[in-house]
Amino acid sequence: QVQLVESGGGSVQAGGSLRLSCTASGYTYSTNYYVGWFRQAPGKEREGVATIYPSRGTTYYADSVKGRFTISRDNAKNTVYLQMNGLKPEDTAMYYCAATARLRFGYGLSQHDYAYWGQGTQVTVSS
Repeated sequence: QVQLVESGGGSVQAGGSLRLSCTASGYTYSTNYYVGWFRQAPGKEREGVATIYPSRGTTYYADSVKGRFTISRDNAKNTVYLQMNGLKPEDTAMYYCAATARLRFGYGLSQHDYAYWGQGTQVTVSS
C-alpha cells in the first residue's frame, strides 16, 4: 500500500524559510512516480506548487513560487523535498504531497492527476 507522510511545516515570519519533506512507503519514487506539492488555503481551491518527474527529475513550478521554492528528491531516502525561501504571508496554507504513475492533465500541477496523497502539513507565514 502506498503511503506518503509530510513533515517540516511550521510558523515563520515573512522572508523566512522552511523545508518540507515527503517520505514514501510502498513504492520507489525515483523510477516510477511523479511527485507533486500542492497547497490549500482556507476558502480557496487546492493549487499545484511544484512537481518533479521520475528518471531525469524534470521540475515544474507554479508562477507564484518560481525563484523561491525548489523541489528535489533523495532517492536513497525515498523522500521528496520542497525548499521554500522568501516566504510570504500569501504562502500560508496546508501543504500536501501527492504521487502518480502517469500524467494526463498537463505538466503535473493538476490535482486531478494524483492518486496518492499525504495528510498535509501546515505552513503559516506572518507579516
